Amino acid sequence: MLGLVLLQSIEQISTSSLQPLVQGLLERLVGLGEKLIGAVIVYFIGSWVISWLRKLVRKLLSRKQVDGAVSTFINSLVNTLLRVILVVAIIGILGIPITSLAAIIAAGGLAIGMAMKDNLSNFAGGIMILMNKPFKLNDRILVQGMDGVVMEIGILYTILLTADGRTIYIPNGPLSTGSITNYSTQENRRVDITLNINYGNNIDELKAVLADVVNQNEKVLKAPSPFVGITNINNGNFDIVIRAWVLNEDYGSVSVALNEAIYDALSQKRVFVSSSISVKMIS
Repeated sequence: MLGLVLLQSIEQISTSSLQPLVQGLLERLVGLGEKLIGAVIVYFIGSWVISWLRKLVRKLLSRKQVDGAVSTFINSLVNTLLRVILVVAIIGILGIPITSLAAIIAAGGLAIGMAMKDNLSNFAGGIMILMNKPFKLNDRILVQGMDGVVMEIGILYTILLTADGRTIYIPNGPLSTGSITNYSTQENRRVDITLNINYGNNIDELKAVLADVVNQNEKVLKAPSPFVGITNINNGNFDIVIRAWVLNEDYGSVSVALNEAIYDALSQKRVFVSSSISVKMIS
């Protein structure tokens, strides 16, 4: 009898203590679910709004005829700022105290600062590039040992497309302080071809052959006039250089065409090309 009373008492105590606990847990889960649903809804709506605002910014910049490099930079900056605002809004919906989050960030401020140092340098580098304008979109440049066409100037990286189809991301920090070769700023460009010639050749004959090859190419400009001459005398040989000015966009095709035409002309004149890249005219 006593045991039955004790068992009933334990069941009553367990039931009375578990009900509030289970009810509280369910309420927390429901509240958390509502917050998660709200956060997901805000994320998708916010992403749509950000996409719409970016399109609006692009249209405004295009209407104002803003430079393409500046336009892409501003668009990237606007996207980053809006994404940060969206993340802060989602954190607030989830009920995470912003003050606590700020305290955590402040506590790890040194580590974050060290980690963000390069990115801050890249951001400042992007600003300097836009201010100094050493290049613009679609320019062909040589930087950091990379040769390619500028596709985008972002807030942290500049994107190049190489001739063989590679996409190169170059940090703006080192890019803004390093050497930059821009192949697109000038209307004309000079093609230089150097031949290493052994002693004993008829210089006047060789110069006439090379000058004729250059003059037959219709894309070679008449002014400045082409140049063919000896530029260096070495031990046992000398360097003869062909210099011809062409339009910038014709540089690659003319360079290849002249090399091929020179090879054919020297072959017809019975010129021997050795493994040391020297030529010997055979009499």
